[in-house]
Amino acid sequence: MAVPTSTPKSEEEWRAILSPEQFRILRQKGTEPRGTGEYDKFYNDGVYNCAGCGTPLYKSTTKFNSGCGWPAFYEGFPGTINRSPDPDGRRTEITCAACGGHLGHVFKGEGFSTPTDERHCVNSVSVTSRIFKICN
Repeated sequence: MAVPTSTPKSEEEWRAILSPEQFRILRQKGTEPRGTGEYDKFYNDGVYNCAGCGTPLYKSTTKFNSGCGWPAFYEGFPGTINRSPDPDGRRTEITCAACGGHLGHVFKGEGFSTPTDERHCVNSVSVTSRIFKICN
């Protein structure tokens, strides 16, 4: 999947299109309180897109219940998520490759029975869900 290119936006432009909470998390690398996010216990079929730019990031089939209090995925669409070590070196931050929006952190080797042995711990505020409707 090709990552859409995004024209860089100024802080004022981001503030105009994002809610204050989205701005705090996506642009200022904040974190929503544990267990409060809309998508923590949400398991409908669909795709999770970046709340900043709309880039598809995760399929619902890669979401799992990690019990951490934030939505957890074991992998994203190829090329859509960047990783960089936090300044303290203890965690790895994940950001949208298209707009640079902060998504959360990725953890490896925690023993979850997922194909990648990774947990992408994502703020619900950082994503939106596009639900697939099943027609009979």
